[in-house]
Amino acid sequence: MDTQVLIVGAGPVGLTLANDLGRRGIRCVLIERNEAPLGYPKMERCNPRTMEIFRRLGLANRIRAAGYPPDWPMDNYFVFSMAKPPLMKFPFPTVAQAKVRIAATNDGTLPREPYQIISQYTLEPLLKAAAEQLASVTVRYGVEFESFRQERDGVVSEARTVAGERVIIRSNYVVGCDGGGSVVRKQLGFQLEGETLHTMWQALFHCEEMWDRVAVPRGRHYHQLDQWLLMIVQDSTRHFTIQAIAGDDDDEAGVPRLFEKIVGVPVKYETLHINRWTQRLMLSTNYSQDRVFLAGDSCHLVIPTGGLGYNTGVGDAIDISWKLAATLQGWGGPGLLQSYEIERRQVGARNVSASGRGNSGRTVWRSHYTPLIEQDTPEGEAARKKFIEVAAVEGAKSAGVIGAELGYRYENSPIVVQEPGEGPAFDVETYRPTTWPGARLPHVWMSPGVSVHDAIPGGYTLLRLGNDRPDAAPLSRAFAAIGAPFNVLDVPVGAPREVYGFDYILVRPDLHVVWRGNRMPEDCTGLARLATGH
Repeated sequence: MDTQVLIVGAGPVGLTLANDLGRRGIRCVLIERNEAPLGYPKMERCNPRTMEIFRRLGLANRIRAAGYPPDWPMDNYFVFSMAKPPLMKFPFPTVAQAKVRIAATNDGTLPREPYQIISQYTLEPLLKAAAEQLASVTVRYGVEFESFRQERDGVVSEARTVAGERVIIRSNYVVGCDGGGSVVRKQLGFQLEGETLHTMWQALFHCEEMWDRVAVPRGRHYHQLDQWLLMIVQDSTRHFTIQAIAGDDDDEAGVPRLFEKIVGVPVKYETLHINRWTQRLMLSTNYSQDRVFLAGDSCHLVIPTGGLGYNTGVGDAIDISWKLAATLQGWGGPGLLQSYEIERRQVGARNVSASGRGNSGRTVWRSHYTPLIEQDTPEGEAARKKFIEVAAVEGAKSAGVIGAELGYRYENSPIVVQEPGEGPAFDVETYRPTTWPGARLPHVWMSPGVSVHDAIPGGYTLLRLGNDRPDAAPLSRAFAAIGAPFNVLDVPVGAPREVYGFDYILVRPDLHVVWRGNRMPEDCTGLARLATGH
C-alpha cells in the first residue's frame, strides 16, 4: 500500500488523528493489531478541550448522544460501601448544568464545550465509523506493525496480518499511536523515563439493579475508604469499573469480590472483563525523528487521576495532524514539523507531573483513614472530622486540573512570536484566560450561541477586534505567497475585545495564538513565514 501518512494503532488517539487528517484531505492508512476495538474502557472522560476539538471535527453531538446522560450526576463520594450513606461528597456539575453556565458566562474563563463521559468501548467504534466514511482514510484492523525503514523521501513499513500475510506500506510519514509498549518508539530507540507506581486490577461489570438496591446517591466515582478501591460509573450507568491495588499473590478470581464489597448489598451482576496493569508516570526522551512521530501513550504515560492521559494524546494528534497536512500540501516549512516535539513534549511533561500531583493527594487522604472513622463514639467523630478536613484539600487535587486542560501554552515555540517577559505562569488547578502567544484562544461569545471559536474557519485567521478595520491585504498576500490558507474575521467590539486585550490576534489552525498587537504587523512577510515554519 502507498499512502501519505501511516498511523500505527487505532486507539482513540490514532482514530482522532485519522479523522482530522481525513477531513483535511490527506491520504492515510490506519492499522491496528487487534481485530476489533477494545471491549473495555481504559479511558472514559473527554475533557473540555478534547470536546472543543471534537466540535471542530463535527463529532461533538454524536459523542454526547452516545455517552453519559447529560443530567446524570457527576458527583464523587467517599463511602464505607454503597449500602450506607456516604461520608462526604465532592460535587461536580452535570453536563446539562455546565452548558447552562457556559451559555451565561462571557469572560473567557469557561470552555466552549463541557466535558463528556463516554466509555472507550463506545467511543472507539464511533470514531472508527466516522473515519471509514472519509474517502482518503483506510482503516485496517488485524494488521500488526513490525518495523520501518526511513528513506530520503519516505518511510517503508512492514506489517503482518493475523493470517500471516506480509504487508508493505510506503508512506511519506509514520505516526506511532501504539501505546505504552510502542514498537515504533522502541525502534526509534527512545526511552520512557519516570517512575512506576502500583500494580492495579481493573474490572468491568454489568448490573441492571444497582440503583434500586444501594443507599448512596447517584454519582460518578465512589471511593472505598478502608482500602484502595474505586468504582467508576460508565456511560450506560449500568456498567461499572473498579480499580484496586493488586497484591503480589492476588488472583483474578478474587476481583469480583471487590465489586461485591464496595456495593455492599447482594445484586445480580455479570463480570465482563478483568485485567491487571501497572501505574506509570513516564515521558519519552523524544517525540520524533525525521519522518516518524509519536503521539499518545507511546510518548507519555500517566495514571487515570485527573483524566489527562487520553486527552493529552488528542492534543498530540491535532498538533501533528495540521502540521503534516500543511507539509504535504506544500505550504508548511521545514520548521513546522520540527515544532511538534518542542510544543507537545512540554505539555506531556506538565501533565505527567499534574497526574502525579493528583495521585499524591489521593495517597495523603487515604493515609488518614482509621477504623475509628466508622465508630459512633467521640473518638470516631474526631477522626471523621480530621479525615474530612484532609480529604477536602487533598481529594480536590485528583480532579482540579482545569488549568492543565485549558491553560497549556506552547513556550519557546519556533512558530509562535516571542514576546518580552516570561508570560503567565502555568497553574494546574486554575485556568486564567490569556492570548499570550502560544496559548489556546479563550472561548468568548460573539453573539448568543455563537462563539468566536465557531466563527473561525480552518487555516490561519486574523481576528480584528477593535473599532478600526484596517486593510489586511498585506498579510493576506504574505500567506498567499506561501500558499497557506488565510482568513480575516471581524469580531464585534465588546466582550471578545475585553477578554482578548488586543485589537488584532493571529491564530493558527488549532486555535492557538501566533501573534497579537494593537497595530497591524509591520513585517507581514516575516510573520507569515514564521507562522508556517519557514
